[in-house]
Amino acid sequence: MSETEYGYGSAVRCEEGEFAGWYHWNHDPFETRSGPFFMLRQDDGTYLSAFRAEARHMNGAGFMHGGCLLTFADFALFGIATDELNGDNAVTMNLSGDFLGAVEEGALVEARGEVTRGGGKTIFVRGLITGDGKPALSFTGIIRRLGKR
Repeated sequence: MSETEYGYGSAVRCEEGEFAGWYHWNHDPFETRSGPFFMLRQDDGTYLSAFRAEARHMNGAGFMHGGCLLTFADFALFGIATDELNGDNAVTMNLSGDFLGAVEEGALVEARGEVTRGGGKTIFVRGLITGDGKPALSFTGIIRRLGKR
């Protein structure tokens, strides 16, 4: 993997495997341990976030742990808001979600969304996480811009 600039600061480009050509942040130990989670700019300019569900992401019932889905939603907030953030540091002020369905081991987990309000220090985002294309979690979040990196 190599370091590169990807619209919002330093990111690592994956060079092999299922997510070759995708990017992830390597400066967040919790996300790296939880995921890693990946993102890629789509042809329409939006960002898609994704990862593959593994046994370590499952709960005692054999489905993806809700905490894992929310951790991924927190990651996706910043992917969705990449252009709005324009390289600024930011933190999550609020994150809420509604669980819509179970995600099984082996599923491709994806998040898409939109910035519903931006332009200032506070950025509002909403999105949807799917597992193999089936709705798993709808989420909203508020990001607080802190300033340049």
